[in-house]
Amino acid sequence: MKKVLLIYNPNAGNGVIKTHLDEIINSFNNAGVFIVPYRLGGVMDLDTVLAELPTDEFDKIAVAGGDGTINLIVSAMLRHDIRIPLAVFPTGTANDLAGQLGIPFSIEGMVSTALSSDSIKVDVGKAGDKYFVNVLAIGMLVDVSQRTDPLIKNTLGIGAYYLRTLAEVPFARANKVRIISDECTLEEDVSAVLVMNGRDAGGFKSVAPLSDIGDGLLDVLVVRKLILPVMLPALLTVLMGNHLGDKRFEYFRTSKLRIEPVGKKIINTDVDGEKGDPLPLDVEILPGRLTISKSSYF
Repeated sequence: MKKVLLIYNPNAGNGVIKTHLDEIINSFNNAGVFIVPYRLGGVMDLDTVLAELPTDEFDKIAVAGGDGTINLIVSAMLRHDIRIPLAVFPTGTANDLAGQLGIPFSIEGMVSTALSSDSIKVDVGKAGDKYFVNVLAIGMLVDVSQRTDPLIKNTLGIGAYYLRTLAEVPFARANKVRIISDECTLEEDVSAVLVMNGRDAGGFKSVAPLSDIGDGLLDVLVVRKLILPVMLPALLTVLMGNHLGDKRFEYFRTSKLRIEPVGKKIINTDVDGEKGDPLPLDVEILPGRLTISKSSYF
């Protein structure tokens, strides 16, 4: 009998996973798959669970939650060199990864994808000691996900991120950084830097319109220093996907880069909506490091 470890975040999104947990377990059982549920936030530490996981007994790990939850699981899998396939139940707010992979948002579609024998290899980004599936962020978008009230996220969904971003605009300050790569080297004041593995970030679509999550490259979007009156129009340009070729931005693709602060200011980062390490950071791509169950609709 096949065996799957289901790691779920009961607080992700509007808590939909708790409502459908029995239905999901029953669907797996009916398909001849034994499912072992693990609830995040309990007494048992996730790292301990995965460090002691008998991987030869499990065919797959399923994760139910948003992009931050996926980051948590993927990071733990990489730390412990776990290479069995991952299935994604997108029950969070933005669900950027699932959207890019065409994973359905219905419970029936999630279960069907998780049970599928088809899979796709995707890249993983590494920044210092942290990993990211979607994005490493520096500047004005840092902490947007972390500082968005969970109640508002559950009520407004992705709209909560847009509102939080608008609220942050008047307080945004530029940071002087140095970016070094084979493709592009620059040193200047920037409002933001987004190092993208995927295409979307925080519900903002096509931030990296040329990105392919399995191409072995990172897409880097540098938002040059913007004064307040033009900051909102610039964000709208990104939202509409019209920022390539715009002089307010620098966009390039690379397999590795270094980002350094210029001066003594501490510049923090964000990885997939979670707290990252401060600059300086060496950032690289790990090609095809993760295997994810592919939707039959993809």
